[in-house]
Amino acid sequence: MKKSIRPLVSGLAGLTAILVCAAYAQTSGVTFHNTVTGETLNFDDALPEGRDTDGVKKFMQTGANPYNEDPSCLKKGEQIFLSACSGCHGHLGEGKIGPGLNDDYWTYPENETDVGLFSTIFGGAKASMGPQYQNLKLDEMLLVMAWVRHLYKDDVKHATWLTEAQKTAYKPYKHDETFPDNSPGLCAGK
Repeated sequence: MKKSIRPLVSGLAGLTAILVCAAYAQTSGVTFHNTVTGETLNFDDALPEGRDTDGVKKFMQTGANPYNEDPSCLKKGEQIFLSACSGCHGHLGEGKIGPGLNDDYWTYPENETDVGLFSTIFGGAKASMGPQYQNLKLDEMLLVMAWVRHLYKDDVKHATWLTEAQKTAYKPYKHDETFPDNSPGLCAGK
C-alpha cells in the first residue's frame, strides 16, 4: 500500500503556522512574574472591574504605564495610595513598615521597571507585602504606580520608567502640590 506524504507535509506546514502564531502572540505582550517565586502571574483572580480600560490594555501589551506623569491620573493615584499603601510605605513614599518607594533604592531591583512594580503590587513580595489583586483593580494598580513614580525625589536620569520627554519636563513632587479635578488626559472623566 503506497501512502502519500502530501497530508504529512500539509500537516507539518499547518503545525508550523500555528507555532509561529503562538510565538508571535507571546512576544507581542508582556509576561509578568511573581517577585518572590518567579512564577508567571495569573490574572484570572484579579477583580473583574478595571481589567479592560485602555490604560490596562496598553500596559499589558507594552509594559509601560501610560499613566506616568499624566496629570489627570495623578490625583486618583494619590487618593488610592493614601488609602491603600501609605500605612506601610509612608504618605510620601518615604517608607515606614515597608520600604521607601521615592528614591533610587529598590528592595526588589525589578521594581525599577513598571512591569516589576506592577508584579510586586499584584502578586505581593516578602514580609508584610501581600498580594493586592483582591484589593485593587488592575487599573487602580497603574494609578498607584503613577503616583509612586511621581513621588520620586532622586536624579531623574535614573528614572528608567520615564520617557526622555517626561524626564525633560519632570519636576520633583512638592508637598503642597495639588491637581485639578478636570485635568485633560487618559484618566479624565473616570
